Amino acid sequence: MSESSGIVLPKTIAILGGTGKEGKGLAYRWVKAGFEVIIGSRQIEKAEAAAAEISDLLPEGISVIGMLNEVAAEKANLVVMTVPFAVHKQMLEAIKPYVQGKIFVDVTVPLVPPKVTKVQMPEAGSASLESQQILGENVQVVAAFQNISYEHLLHNEPVNCDVLVCGSGKSARTVVLELVKAAGLVGWDAGVLENSVVVEGMTSILININKQFGVASAGIRITGVPRPDEA
Repeated sequence: MSESSGIVLPKTIAILGGTGKEGKGLAYRWVKAGFEVIIGSRQIEKAEAAAAEISDLLPEGISVIGMLNEVAAEKANLVVMTVPFAVHKQMLEAIKPYVQGKIFVDVTVPLVPPKVTKVQMPEAGSASLESQQILGENVQVVAAFQNISYEHLLHNEPVNCDVLVCGSGKSARTVVLELVKAAGLVGWDAGVLENSVVVEGMTSILININKQFGVASAGIRITGVPRPDEA
């Protein structure tokens, strides 16, 4: 792990279910920031294809690798999961042994098709709380990146949307906030993991706004406080 202002950052990040647009976008930005990134998938062919696609966008000599989800989780210092909610619980149970003692960033939103514009939380309260429940107290679960449109992540452009970070501990939230910054985004400490119910639920509202205005990148910004990107 590397250090930033006294904060110990992960050297290697695994993005499980990282073959989708959001996973690839985050991978692209973190590799550019100097992190080693592994794309995980249930199918090695899909993982390697996504890794090759990202690598083609990077300078020569810099690349991303693809592995099966379990292998990627085991090799990484920090694990990020970007999967549809339909396979959320199944994925958590599969990778549970490989994330113990690590920070686990859950990007999942409990969208239930076809009514994706309706907030529908699971019995645990939120997807992230479900992760904490299944993975156990030895894993520091953090909720982040739910409200970021993937449309901008794979391009070298500013993203006019903030990231709210909720987590089971202040130290874990601080690490993830540094990763948000490394990705070229603005993040805010949104408090304990229980607050993830608001952050995850906001995604359905943003999808509804996208549909009303025929766009794909509605987002949120925190106002009324000094912004780090405008200092």
